[in-house]
Amino acid sequence: MNPFANALLAWFDRHGRHDLPWQRTEHGPRDAYRVWLSEVMLQQTQVATVIPYFERFVAALPSLAALAAADEDTVLALWSGLGYYRRARFLQRAAQLCVERHGGELPRDFDALAALPGIGRSTAGAILAQAYDLRFAILDGNVKRVLARYHGIHGHPGQSAVEKQLWQHADAHTPAQRVADYTQAIMDLGATVCVRSRPLCAACPLADGCVARRDGLTHLLPTAKPGKALPTRETVMLVLRDADGRVLLERRGPQGVWSGLWSLPEAGDHETAWRTAQRHARIDDAQPLAPFVHVFSHYRLNVEPLLFDGATSLHGIADNQSLRWCDGIELAALGLPAPVRTLLQGIGQPFAQAGSRPASAARAGKHPRKTP
Repeated sequence: MNPFANALLAWFDRHGRHDLPWQRTEHGPRDAYRVWLSEVMLQQTQVATVIPYFERFVAALPSLAALAAADEDTVLALWSGLGYYRRARFLQRAAQLCVERHGGELPRDFDALAALPGIGRSTAGAILAQAYDLRFAILDGNVKRVLARYHGIHGHPGQSAVEKQLWQHADAHTPAQRVADYTQAIMDLGATVCVRSRPLCAACPLADGCVARRDGLTHLLPTAKPGKALPTRETVMLVLRDADGRVLLERRGPQGVWSGLWSLPEAGDHETAWRTAQRHARIDDAQPLAPFVHVFSHYRLNVEPLLFDGATSLHGIADNQSLRWCDGIELAALGLPAPVRTLLQGIGQPFAQAGSRPASAARAGKHPRKTP
């Protein structure tokens, strides 16, 4: 085994994370479904944030087959709050393809696994390494940071030439034995020691060979992505709430941010907001709520919410594929964008605990019902 892996595994045995929920199995190796789910959730999200979402998700959908068979609203509601909702859709579509093409299991063949939606080279390697102890390298954000510093590699890791170098080092360092432990070890090192700001070099098992530490470059490596100013967009969110405390939600279209999620109706300005509200309900007055900013990866959204309390649904406006009046139970069971959920909670809108009524029972009621 190479010195890099030896040092890292010795550190992992003493200081690594050994009891994460996706590492626990009653017998034998880790479960591939749980490893896969954790890897997708951990993309752009920290472990501490992911754990409660992971545990809730596997409690509701404990197997790949259950995920494949679930309705989309259930999956999105379980994911609600984790952001980057395309990950959840890819997850379910990959599960469905596994049922259709791979006997209901994640394939052990690397190419077949990497071809599934949302599973690229690094995620496929992480699944095969951690679930089956097969020798495949990974290169997530934590690993890129460790390797860029250790080898003194300049240039943004998103550039193809830089990424190619990092993959070469990742493969060279991956041992033939204890691959699952090594994979967890290098991710743990990046997450807990070789952190983005103020890395804990004195506690690092690789410090003696680290170029960035030797040359005083830890604050410069990995090279940051060239910055650019984010454009700003404006919207008015309409909170239409009736006398029974139900809120009008609108399903967003298949394109753009929050695609397919249930959200609040929106308008470009206050005048349009009033006309939009009047198409959906009889209204008397509007109360401006505190504006807020939500930052996406590619733009900033300035939101002005308007509360129309005591609204009355117009005759003929009934629940359908794109509009529905939702009570607290339904709000808890639908995938809502995190800022919309926060906005509703901020005005005292009740949310029943998810699971307080089975989805099948909810669907049998007056309105079509149905779930980071």
